Amino acid sequence: MLTGLILETPPFDVYEQMAADECVCDSLPSPYTLRFYNWSGPGVTFGYSQRAAQVRAALGPEKAALPLTRRPTGGGIVLHESDLTFSFVFSQPGAFFEPAGTYDRLHRAISAAYAERGVDFELLKERTTDYRTSDPAMSCFAKPVNLDILYNGKKVLGGALRKFGDYMLYQASFQTPSARSDSGLHKSVVTAALGAEFGLTWRTRGLSAEEIARVKALAASKYGSAGWNERI
Repeated sequence: MLTGLILETPPFDVYEQMAADECVCDSLPSPYTLRFYNWSGPGVTFGYSQRAAQVRAALGPEKAALPLTRRPTGGGIVLHESDLTFSFVFSQPGAFFEPAGTYDRLHRAISAAYAERGVDFELLKERTTDYRTSDPAMSCFAKPVNLDILYNGKKVLGGALRKFGDYMLYQASFQTPSARSDSGLHKSVVTAALGAEFGLTWRTRGLSAEEIARVKALAASKYGSAGWNERI
């Protein structure tokens, strides 16, 4: 068995959440690092390739006024008000980037773990030829796409990927009415799913003061900056 790390972090805003994931990818505290976001308040993230002006127009003035930042991963707009958000950084050596196979592996494992708890999710297996995140800017949960996880036909879990060298960053949002109110259950299912899929036993630790300072500095210099968020 390999050892995976569950990284516990203090309450972060949306800029700090993105910075924390990038810091994990840079420092690689473990070849397999799972982090459940601890939110200090609501926020919005949007995909790396989406156009900022279109995102704000799609959100409308009320939601666009929330803290808003561009993710390092792809995908569409995600509103973080009541979701369970998590990231998983894991070893995936080689230059080849094959998103469909990665989503299939991760989402199939998570669906199977819920099935063991008596929750029947559906893994969407439907090729979508018209998936676009821009023109107009698309909300990640407005339209299920291939390999998303559904419940009664509604998307409940989607993710976005980015490859950093021999490691993959997977950022996910789980959106059900009980996502945060019963977060202990959902965290345990996701942890068990990824542990079983990758053959991991888990250890847990928090961030050091130095690591927190690094996250906050990156949040201020990059994820809260116009240079990053208005890049396109």
